[in-house]
Amino acid sequence: MRIGHGYDVHRLVEGRRLILGGVEIPYERGLLGHSDADVLTHAVMDALLGAAGLGDIGKHFPDSDPAYAGADSLVLLDRVMELLARAGYRVGNVDATILAQRPKLAAYLPTMAENLARHMGVSPAQVNVKATTEEGLGFTGAGEGMAAHAVCLLELRI
Repeated sequence: MRIGHGYDVHRLVEGRRLILGGVEIPYERGLLGHSDADVLTHAVMDALLGAAGLGDIGKHFPDSDPAYAGADSLVLLDRVMELLARAGYRVGNVDATILAQRPKLAAYLPTMAENLARHMGVSPAQVNVKATTEEGLGFTGAGEGMAAHAVCLLELRI
């Protein structure tokens, strides 16, 4: 078994869609990034890659590569899963937390978990997604951006 941790952060700006876990959430601002800036999926990918000792998303999908401009992060997750399969790993479970003052995300969390599970080829019971505010503290609490943490357990396929 291998354990990984992932973290990602993106600034909130006008004129961008807000995508979290592959779900488009109605909000007046979205996350700024080279791809769709899905901070949740990025943290999950980094946790998976880290657990397998395969680097991070910057190594595999650099923001200097125009091929990833506007990329759907769930498609990038599919590519991460291909890397894990080649290395002999399968996902045991993923637990992730989104840090965002607004908008309220509770209604969207189950769909985010289902999307992530589907793209990782696991049961939704193996993926937990939650959200928290930071009580108005820091850049997330001030509404300047969003962050996400994810941890995962990988198992060697037998």
